[in-house]
Amino acid sequence: MSSPPQDLARAVDRLVDRYRVECLWFLREDYYPASDEERLRVLEYVERYGDREAWKAAAELRRWLSATSSAKSSGS
Repeated sequence: MSSPPQDLARAVDRLVDRYRVECLWFLREDYYPASDEERLRVLEYVERYGDREAWKAAAELRRWLSATSSAKSSGS
């Protein structure tokens, strides 16, 4: 796995912008996920409806986001 993006939320937003028409046509045009749970759901949509490149980009971000979410929950 490569190093995590500096800001995962912004990286997910960029992915949403990139694949909005191809993979996320059923979401509002101005939609951006606001929580980690929403981000994970959107990444799953991109993996499901996108091409191979979309799948790879979303899967990588999802791995980092899942790791970050797990670390937060295990520390509480």
